Amino acid sequence: QVQLVESGGGLVQAGGSLRLSCAASGRSFSRYPMGWFRQAAGKEREFVATIRWSGGSTYLADSVKGRFTISRDTAKSTVYLQMNSLKPEDTAVYYCAADVSGRRWPNGNQFGYAYWGQGTQVTVSS
Repeated sequence: QVQLVESGGGLVQAGGSLRLSCAASGRSFSRYPMGWFRQAAGKEREFVATIRWSGGSTYLADSVKGRFTISRDTAKSTVYLQMNSLKPEDTAVYYCAADVSGRRWPNGNQFGYAYWGQGTQVTVSS
């Protein structure tokens, strides 16, 4: 089993920044690439970013490229999502999850992910 706990959400004005954290624990979590997804009210969950523990390769959705950065601290077993230049349309609940699908990386399909965290709310005011 893998346990994931997100933190760092909150309310921020447009143009501001937030850093989300996802602390991982459990057996073999470092085997799985990690991903961030978000779900706005009334919308489907969408892929944001993914990272590999080994080597730290990253991939981001086009909608956040140039504004968001995904990183990891292997010593702390934590994945981060640094969000800059936030826009009201970034408002959503953000989730981290482990890609257990074994599919070719990067995998932006949420159905390949398991061990979802509880989510953290990000609200961007205009």
